[in-house]
Amino acid sequence: MAEDRVERRLAAILAGDVANYSGLMGVDEEGTLRQLKSHRKELVDPKITEHRGRIVKTTGDGMLVEFVSVVDAVRCAVDIQRGMAERNTEVPRDRRIEFRMGINVGDIISDADDIYGDGVNVAARLEALSAPGGICVSRVVHDQVRDKLSFAFEDMGEQTVKNIARPIAVHRIVVETTQRQAAPRAPEKQLVLPDKPSIAVLPFQNMSGDAEQEYFTDGIVEEIITALSRMRWLFVIARNSSFTYKGRSVDVKQVGRELGVRYVLEGSVRKAGSRLRITGQLIDTATGTHLWADRFDGGIEDVFELQDRITESVIGAIAPKLEQAEIERAKRKPTESLDAYDYYLRGLASLYRWTKEGVSDALEQLNRAIALDPDFASAYGVAAWCYFWRRVNGWMADRARETAESARLANRAAELGKDDAVALTFGGFALGYVNAAPEAGVALTDRALVLNPNMAAAWSASGILHAFLGHHDAAIERLERAMRLSPLDPLMYLRLTYAAMAHMLAGRYDEASALGEKACREQPNFLAAIRVGAVSNALAGRLDQARGYVARALELDPDLRISNLKDRFGPMRPQDFAVYVEGLRKAGLPE
Repeated sequence: MAEDRVERRLAAILAGDVANYSGLMGVDEEGTLRQLKSHRKELVDPKITEHRGRIVKTTGDGMLVEFVSVVDAVRCAVDIQRGMAERNTEVPRDRRIEFRMGINVGDIISDADDIYGDGVNVAARLEALSAPGGICVSRVVHDQVRDKLSFAFEDMGEQTVKNIARPIAVHRIVVETTQRQAAPRAPEKQLVLPDKPSIAVLPFQNMSGDAEQEYFTDGIVEEIITALSRMRWLFVIARNSSFTYKGRSVDVKQVGRELGVRYVLEGSVRKAGSRLRITGQLIDTATGTHLWADRFDGGIEDVFELQDRITESVIGAIAPKLEQAEIERAKRKPTESLDAYDYYLRGLASLYRWTKEGVSDALEQLNRAIALDPDFASAYGVAAWCYFWRRVNGWMADRARETAESARLANRAAELGKDDAVALTFGGFALGYVNAAPEAGVALTDRALVLNPNMAAAWSASGILHAFLGHHDAAIERLERAMRLSPLDPLMYLRLTYAAMAHMLAGRYDEASALGEKACREQPNFLAAIRVGAVSNALAGRLDQARGYVARALELDPDLRISNLKDRFGPMRPQDFAVYVEGLRKAGLPE
């Protein structure tokens, strides 16, 4: 019998998958599958055929494609990513299907209907390094196509990845598009520069060669934002807006226009074992001029010192005459335990998925942080905030127990975090909303604003709680301040919803319905936005529109009735709750 012969050949391999696929499935399983099938049928598969590729296999959200020509592979990937940016134009950010892609050229082994070998493994590792909507290629791909194609490349250096013995030299393709949603959504009107120095800190690049370290890089940036925010003379864009640029090639002048800031800070983090290298550069958005650039090396145990040094350098570049005492007051170590800090960062990364599973995982990580450092005030505050998300989305399995746990965490955050704006903001908001103590919550969130007047989340939390207290104009003023500090925030729908509620309770039904409609466009499944849209339209006499909102609410919450409305609301005054009941009854909600 002839010995089986292994078939080897050289090929260009494209590996791709859907970013945050499990999170998308957790929010809307059927809708995500429907979208993915549509994208593959109408865009992905036709483009692969057009560029003479062969789909080797698909695995749920992933795909492996073989090309004879590396030029064809790169052209195909860019066409798909541009096409996806166009198809995502009208899709809310948290519902978009975005592919990550990696391309390599190498020797492969063909066996039946599958392919194997280092050529395939490297392509898969490159895909893991790619940002949503992005493409990473190996050096051999870059060298073979750079003189044949007009695409721009960005050198990411050598990356050490799992199960590959040698470092991989990686380049990122700059995928330019003309679609307005391929870049972060621009505000509806040109933002005027504040009357004081203004800055946005963009997400730093994770240069560690391990996609699982993304949370660590993001956490370092968040701490730098927090430190800068404590400078009263400085206007700092909130984390949630600056992070809408994550994984994208940006024009700093455009960022300056979209966020309304004078300066942008960008950089990178490389973590190798116990060593850290953080680089940063400060850019004037009006001219594109680099005002300052530096790199900071140290051990993992020096992470807080490195963050402080970057903050000092940035402030020194913006305001050379700033008193050193002000800088010293801005320094803060959230915890002495690096392991606790690591769990805290992992918790934040999970929470920012805004899914049921993400919130549950965040609580698990934050509780681990608290177990390691029982005095970690910020961890208590964010853990308490997780229960707001469980409450407002109807995810509480045991409401009495979870409400009591929220109160315990919030009170502990307030006790430990008297000078910690993060702990006071999130602990105070949870106490006010989940535990029906808006006065106590306002006291804590307003204390947070004294400590950090640039914290968009604190303005938002204070505004929402003031709305529940019946302070309608104060609520709107605070929520508008939050929107200006974070104009591209993924949680914009939350602020729009409660600004609409404040207008509605003040009798301004047209303003309320307009804001409610915008909130629903941002997040079509947020029940609080849908309810405020129904009530404001019903009280304005627009019953057809109001009934449409009620139909959508019942689709998402089939058990919703007039008789159980109380369970769906925060700490609302009786007279305000009566307005909701009247409006929803007019809109046709069953008794």
